[in-house]
Amino acid sequence: MNYVFSDNISSVRPSAIREILKMVAANPSIISLSTGSPSSEAIPVDAIHEISEKIFQERGIESLQYSVTEGYMPLRETTKQRLHDVFGIDTENNDVIITTGGQQGLFMTPLVLVNRGDTVLVESPSFVSGIIAAKSVGANVVGIEMDEEGIRLDLLEQAIKEQKNVKLLYLIPTFQNPRGSTMSLQRRRDVYELCRKNGIMILEDNPYGELRFRGEDIPTIKSMDKEGIVIYNGSYSKVLSAGMRIGFICAPKPVIQKLIIAKQGGDCHTNIFFQMVCDEFFRNYDVPAHIEKIRGIYRDKCDFMLSCLDQALDDRVTWTHPDGGLFLWCSLPEGYDSLDFANLAAQKGVAFVPGCSFMVNDSDPCPAFRLNYSTPSKENIEKGIQILADAVREYLK
Repeated sequence: MNYVFSDNISSVRPSAIREILKMVAANPSIISLSTGSPSSEAIPVDAIHEISEKIFQERGIESLQYSVTEGYMPLRETTKQRLHDVFGIDTENNDVIITTGGQQGLFMTPLVLVNRGDTVLVESPSFVSGIIAAKSVGANVVGIEMDEEGIRLDLLEQAIKEQKNVKLLYLIPTFQNPRGSTMSLQRRRDVYELCRKNGIMILEDNPYGELRFRGEDIPTIKSMDKEGIVIYNGSYSKVLSAGMRIGFICAPKPVIQKLIIAKQGGDCHTNIFFQMVCDEFFRNYDVPAHIEKIRGIYRDKCDFMLSCLDQALDDRVTWTHPDGGLFLWCSLPEGYDSLDFANLAAQKGVAFVPGCSFMVNDSDPCPAFRLNYSTPSKENIEKGIQILADAVREYLK
């Protein structure tokens, strides 16, 4: 059989992060500094066990039946309240839908807003799944370079003028994946105003917003939204459990109605049992104490990785110093390619994600690469950085 695939999917390459995960699973001896999974210490297993037992005893059939596409109503209300209380987001003029992880929100948004040939603007570098989501609907995806304050306003304005039918801007303003950097308050205001004037929707992705372990919180772009142009994509993966696959979108009500239709054609509804577990946890457990514990774990692991890098790595390699989130962004000297370096490092026993994986054109060489500190143990962080340092010495020869 000669298989002919759609234009939308033929040009889309598999996620390098998922491919690395498969490689590590197949070879447990490789130390992974690659995936963005939560620390095992951050998952409240005992509480989830307790809640699960209670649900099966009291509402077993309900938790195992079909449910509504919009999501478990108590969890939607809990989510709205947290968005208002924690992030200052207006939930009176917006509604919430529960999604199957934050990534479903990334895939459904271009589906309901973008036609084939329309332009989607993204940060460069950006989260690979956001890029894939836009490409999979046939969008013209354009990367906009960043500086220390976030996406560059001059280049964003230029792209809006030059590109055809700009429909959507995809951003991760807080602890950006992969850079780990945070957009300044003024840049958020300027980006919002520029998009408002040009009638462009913003998809604000904020899976790491509660993981700040240094500095002061910066308001979300959605909290500034008086015109209904921001779709806010959130997730409970990083503060509760990644495997539950519970995410949510907060958006103007007309947008939510179209997202519901898209979700009906995708998975009918998100896992109802885990929606119940999630809601019980946020209603009846000490959530602020739990999140403070997570922040402490990641502060400790981040500082430990930074210390290991300071002691072991060649001075020609540079890296960021994040105030939260899960990632460091490292850079080899100009002229080197982190994809070649990643292959060498994997042969030596350590895995990370090369920077080209986060670019719109992932075939272009990139000297930068992403390290994750949330998942590995301190022992593996130390071992992994030592292997990385050995690989750097060999590669930079």
